[in-house]
Amino acid sequence: MTYGPLPTDTVPVFKLYGETRHWPTPDLLHCESIPERSRRHDWRIQPHRHADLVHLLHLSAGQVDLELEGSRRSQAAPLVIVIPAMSIHGFHFSPDVQGHIITLARPLVERLDARLAEQATVLTRAEAHPLGEGREAGRLVSLVAQVEDEYRHPAPGRDRLLEALIEALTVALARLADRDGRPGVRRVPRRRDRARGHLQNYQALIEAQFRQQPSIEQFADQLGMTGTHLNLLCRRLAGRSALQLLHERLLLEAKRQLTYTNLTIGQVADGLGFSEPAYFTRFFKRLTGLSPRDFRLRQPET
Repeated sequence: MTYGPLPTDTVPVFKLYGETRHWPTPDLLHCESIPERSRRHDWRIQPHRHADLVHLLHLSAGQVDLELEGSRRSQAAPLVIVIPAMSIHGFHFSPDVQGHIITLARPLVERLDARLAEQATVLTRAEAHPLGEGREAGRLVSLVAQVEDEYRHPAPGRDRLLEALIEALTVALARLADRDGRPGVRRVPRRRDRARGHLQNYQALIEAQFRQQPSIEQFADQLGMTGTHLNLLCRRLAGRSALQLLHERLLLEAKRQLTYTNLTIGQVADGLGFSEPAYFTRFFKRLTGLSPRDFRLRQPET
C-alpha cells in the first residue's frame, strides 16, 4: 500500500540509526537486530537521514510502515530495504518484527564502489525488495546471518572476513535489484540535487586526502567554492561543519589503526598527518574521552 508524499523540509541528519551519537565501532560496519534497536523507540524511528552512512535492513518476520524518499508504504517480510546516504527514511515496525540492520560507513561503500563498479550502484538506490523464495533470496539471507555472527563473535581476521561478506552481500543485492527491474515493479525514486553532489564530492576528497589533512580552504578550492560556502553546505546537509567531517574520518581511521594493527601511537599519528604524537593524543582524547593508549587497551583481541 502506498500513501501520499512525505514532507522533506527540516528533516534531521543523524550520525547513526535513529541517534546522534558518534559511530560506535572501529569497524567500517555496524550490525544489530531490528527489535534490539526499535523496541526502545516504541517500534517507531522518525524520518531522518545520514550524510555518510548506508543502511541495509533485512526483515525476516513482521511488517514495516516505511517512509522512503517521499513515498509511504506498508510492506511485509521477507524483505530487504536499501537506504543510501542522504535518503530520507523512517520506520514504524510491527512488534513481531525480526531481522537485522547493517550500517556501512562511507569508506567501506567507496571500496565496494571501486571493486564492484556497476553492481555497487545498488547501494545508491533507495528501494525495498521483496525476497520471495528463490536461490538468490536464500543466499542473501545466509550472508546476512554470517555477517551478524561474525560481527558478534570477534575472531582473528574478523575485519577482512566482514568486508568479504559485505562484498558478497552487495553482489546478491545487485542481482535482486536486476530481478526487480522487470516492468511492473515499482521503484522508490531517489532525489538528487546540486548541493548533494557537492557534498558527495567533498566526502570523496576527504576519503582520498584525509591523511594529508588539507585545510578546508584547500578542499573548497578543489571544489570550486569558498570555504564559507563549503561549511554552510556541510552544516545544512550533513549537520556538521566541513572540519568536523574531516575529523570524523581521521578519528575512524585512528580507531581502526589502534584496533587492528600493532603500530605505535607515534606511527599512527605520523600516518594520519599529525606533526607530533602529543597533538594526536589531544585530538583523540577530545573526541573520545580516552587517550589512544587507553582506547587500545579496551579493545578485544581479534
